[in-house]
Amino acid sequence: MKYVSTRSGQSLGEFSDVLLSGLAPDGGLAMPEHIPTFSPAELEALRGLSYPDLAYAVMRPFISDIPEADLRALLRATYTAEAFGSPDIAPLTPLGESGLYLLELSNGPSLAFKDMAMQFLGQAFEYVLEKRDQRVNILGATSGDTGSAAEYAMLGKARVNVFMLSPHGRMSAFQQAQMYGLNEPNIFNIAIEGVFDDCQDLVKEVNADAEFKARYDIGAVNSINWARVLAQAVYYFKAYFALNLPAGAEADFSVPSGNFGNVFAGYLARSMGLPVGRLIVASNENDVLHEFFTTGNYHVRPAAQVAKTSSPSMDIGKASNFERYLYLVAGRDAVQTAGWWQEVGEGRPVRLHGTAHWDAVQGSGFAAGRSTHADRLATIRRVDEQFGRLIDPHTADGVLVGEQFQRPGVPMVCLETALPAKFEETVQEAVGRLPERPERFHDIEKGERFCEVMPNDVQALKAYIAAKLDERGEQ
Repeated sequence: MKYVSTRSGQSLGEFSDVLLSGLAPDGGLAMPEHIPTFSPAELEALRGLSYPDLAYAVMRPFISDIPEADLRALLRATYTAEAFGSPDIAPLTPLGESGLYLLELSNGPSLAFKDMAMQFLGQAFEYVLEKRDQRVNILGATSGDTGSAAEYAMLGKARVNVFMLSPHGRMSAFQQAQMYGLNEPNIFNIAIEGVFDDCQDLVKEVNADAEFKARYDIGAVNSINWARVLAQAVYYFKAYFALNLPAGAEADFSVPSGNFGNVFAGYLARSMGLPVGRLIVASNENDVLHEFFTTGNYHVRPAAQVAKTSSPSMDIGKASNFERYLYLVAGRDAVQTAGWWQEVGEGRPVRLHGTAHWDAVQGSGFAAGRSTHADRLATIRRVDEQFGRLIDPHTADGVLVGEQFQRPGVPMVCLETALPAKFEETVQEAVGRLPERPERFHDIEKGERFCEVMPNDVQALKAYIAAKLDERGEQ
């Protein structure tokens, strides 16, 4: 399988190449030349597979440059009961007789769904870098959970350094402690004076400097990394088969969405032939995606208009993975995609309503809803009272919006995004008690912090990266 850029169609090589490179040289994202599909009979053959074997079946068509035995070994080393709490890896739990289900994705090392892909990236990076005798310096941006998931996945990886940007003061106390408490030689936390979109834009600006990127071997683990999207598609298959539906019967999925990577993975699974009926995009007060799927206008919010909410990992005004979706909506027309994204870059909305492309959007299976602080408090409280299940505020957004789009007789799978312990203040406000937290994170907020606060300035960021790598003799 070869990969191309969404903005030019330029060839980007095979899986290992796009794994290490992050953004394409033209600023676009990597997409496979085509999306392989499973026939109904082939889908049925996947039922009952262990999670590592299911991951192999789903991911293998997109990974042609890693030998079968090696890829199977990487996946078996990734998806273990020790790392994820049980051999089931991603358990599916019904919420009573409501027709709603929780797909538990937050049992990994950092207590967030990002572990499902990031643990694989850690294994894959180590494998590819060893084969190529290379190093990589990961530059990432996080609104809360990507950072800790990436850092936990890359701990002890001799050929990898992680430079993780986060919005200063805009994550939960637990999230900050989880990231900034790491004092590891290959982990560098940088708190940017701004919002997540500022962090994301800095990553893109650094990647746009081809000379700097090449000199310092800059790579990415954000949801712009194709390997993450691919790994996330697996748990849609896992959830579908766990429902034990008749062959071909549909299931719907509600996905808390900020950067669009998690729900795009569901669209990838749907495109591969999985009987996904509808993909429900659940937004918080930062409702850029909700606005698009209800009006046909994609209007990026400037940093000053990104609200600080109680589901902070979704406080995003520009969804980077949305470019991949627009590329497919455009029929893989890279020129059209580049034009749309240029409009985004210039602060103008992308207007699809009334065009043939809007017809494609309406036929793609998406719907959208939004939630407020009061909504998520009420949802956390109601789910706790009715089903004896405590959920985090982002998952509450997904449950609330999923309920609004339930169809009679069609299961609605709500993707859990994090354990409630990561957002204690909001959960306590909702139910009047603190959620349980794993013993290893007891009193995590009391530990020392290791983090550099930095202005929103790309030159300052590049100087910091260069200085740290020069100190280590790794330029």
